[in-house]
Amino acid sequence: MELDIKQIMDIIPHRPPFLLIDRIIDMVPGEKAVALKNVSMNEPFFVGHFPGEPVMPGVLIVESMAQAGAVSILSKEEFKGRTAYFGGLNNVKFKRKVTPGDTLRLEVEIDKLKRNVGMGHGNAYVGDELACTADFIFIIGE
Repeated sequence: MELDIKQIMDIIPHRPPFLLIDRIIDMVPGEKAVALKNVSMNEPFFVGHFPGEPVMPGVLIVESMAQAGAVSILSKEEFKGRTAYFGGLNNVKFKRKVTPGDTLRLEVEIDKLKRNVGMGHGNAYVGDELACTADFIFIIGE
């Protein structure tokens, strides 16, 4: 299943400039999502992070993975119209810088989901290079 930006915004509440995914290129609701984020010099965070050496903040790479996972979870009928929140992060590792002109491929798998709490794992790639990896705990709110 593929989704464009409008369809993504119909599922998750995030909006620009904090919507950090551009497209879903593969998804199984409640199981996995693969998303793309085209990193542009026009991103507002590059003004201060860092002048002369723009680098996407690591926390925003993790957030972009979480948003991809949230699209998968909130696509399930029982969670439509709700919000997914971080419950925790584990094993976060940054492997390479993400800079303007890069395209992030965000691959997220949902490992466990019980009622409104779950766990997942995400990897962010630039091309074939691993940029970031993280384990997520999430909570589905109202």
